[in-house]
Amino acid sequence: MNETLPEELQPVLLLVDDDPAFNRVLARALRQRGFAVHGAQTSEEALALARQHEPEFVVLDLNLAGESGLRLIEPLLGANPDARILVLTGYASITTAVDAIKLGAVQYLAKPVEVDAIVKALMVTEVVIDDAAPGEPMSVDRLEWEHVQRVLAEHEGNISATARALKMHRRTLQRKLAKRPVRA
Repeated sequence: MNETLPEELQPVLLLVDDDPAFNRVLARALRQRGFAVHGAQTSEEALALARQHEPEFVVLDLNLAGESGLRLIEPLLGANPDARILVLTGYASITTAVDAIKLGAVQYLAKPVEVDAIVKALMVTEVVIDDAAPGEPMSVDRLEWEHVQRVLAEHEGNISATARALKMHRRTLQRKLAKRPVRA
């Protein structure tokens, strides 16, 4: 990206993340790479900014203060149907990645991620398929993690409802969710 463009010619990017420090640091880094960045920390703020600025690009956190960021994809696309939405998450799972893409996101990346990888993911318009098949099946622990994430997404991030659906104690579920994702 060319950072010397006048602001009115810079591509508009909406950054939605509830962590104020992360939001501020990432916004600064994206501005340095030539984007006109508008930061939001809540769903309401994100939708208001999207209606006002019709961003070409959106970087959306999956977890917004306990709410699913996936719920914002359709309204954000309503503000600009051509927006390229990238979902960022600290809790990556195949289930939420598939859900994000089905809802209209174009990319899904796990935190921590380099700013240049975010920019590259936003700009890629062609999918490159690696010819190599996956080497090994997922571990049982990873399958459990994926299932828990899918059920959590189905219950819109509600831990109590998810625990009931999984027939497990709420505290047990909270302990599982507090752990880092299990590697495949």
